[in-house]
Amino acid sequence: MVQKVYKTVKVEKENGITWVILNRPEKRNAMSPQLHFEMVDVLVELESDDETRVLVLTGAGDSWCAGQDLKEFFRELDDKPVERRRAEWATHEWRWRSLLTFPKPTIAMVNGYCFGGAFTQLIACDIAIAAEDAIFGLSEINFGIFPGGLVSRVIADAMSYRDALYYSLTGDTFDGKQAAEMRLVTFAVPREKLREETVKLCQKLMEKNPAALRATKEVFKTCRTMDYALAEEYISAKIIALQATDPEKGRNKGIDQFVKEKKYRPGLESYDRDA
Repeated sequence: MVQKVYKTVKVEKENGITWVILNRPEKRNAMSPQLHFEMVDVLVELESDDETRVLVLTGAGDSWCAGQDLKEFFRELDDKPVERRRAEWATHEWRWRSLLTFPKPTIAMVNGYCFGGAFTQLIACDIAIAAEDAIFGLSEINFGIFPGGLVSRVIADAMSYRDALYYSLTGDTFDGKQAAEMRLVTFAVPREKLREETVKLCQKLMEKNPAALRATKEVFKTCRTMDYALAEEYISAKIIALQATDPEKGRNKGIDQFVKEKKYRPGLESYDRDA
């Protein structure tokens, strides 16, 4: 794949890991319309990129993302309804629809400030790792509005009822340690170990069967809003579909290696994918 050059996003590839870096450090990576359009293109390109086995979303400099750019996304589009509609489509397209359904594992590596609108892509990622001193905040109440876009909806999924309302109503901030304690992020580590621990997790994920990883994401995210009877039917169909489409035939390999060859323990490790 020929790698494109973007103005507000950097894409770096390393040993199966693709680092997608929001690149407006002078604005704490606040999201402008151009950034949204570029991110739509980035995710479309990477969906079918064979070099990308895990995607890590992070930010340049000392911030992950400070939310929407109040000047460029809001004020400058107040009297431009067509441009506003395009920007609104792009922001929802990449931050929720594309990222939520991305066919490979996604990790939010939160290296600094994460505010407002940034909660949408934070929660859309499969896993989130934060620096312990990263700062999170739902600051919209401080300038007279409420968490818009999809933020009010996604925090209802990812935060407890009490935490979501408290931080939405007060605008108080919390750090990466607190985010891990409230389960908004998967875990938090010292900032100096953030990239190292993220790479370790990527390597663990890359040991797994890619088709099974994709199916696992799809089944979990789709079933969350189903009743039990419908979920049972859906999961049964997806199991059959995975067995039919998995190039590795992982289910058969794994069972054979455990039952016939007694080569591994499925509760503790992956089957030998190269066998």
